[in-house]
Amino acid sequence: MTFYDLHGRAIAYLYDDGEHIYLFNGKPVAYLYDNAVYGFNGHHLGWFENGWIRDLRGNCVFFTENSSGGPARPARCARPAKNARYARPAKYARHARHAKAAKTVSWSRLSGESFFNQ
Repeated sequence: MTFYDLHGRAIAYLYDDGEHIYLFNGKPVAYLYDNAVYGFNGHHLGWFENGWIRDLRGNCVFFTENSSGGPARPARCARPAKNARYARPAKYARHARHAKAAKTVSWSRLSGESFFNQ
């Protein structure tokens, strides 16, 4: 599954294990736990629901081919080739989840790789 930003660029993908998220350069950046997105540093980054990754404010960060709801999706750009994956870092203890914010139909200012650097 590929994650596209507000410009339709393929930014990251969900590995075949259905848990780990990688950038196309092979860098592991996050993982899914239930429907929450966590950085390897243990920080809760957002939520994954209905094909959308949303930030902690409920704004849309990434969409997938099968996302529903949310803002208008741009045309998808071609996906880059996947580089060899780097080894995954150790997962730090997960911080407490944030309360889920109301969903919006707005794009997050964090749409892109910056989402994973929180």
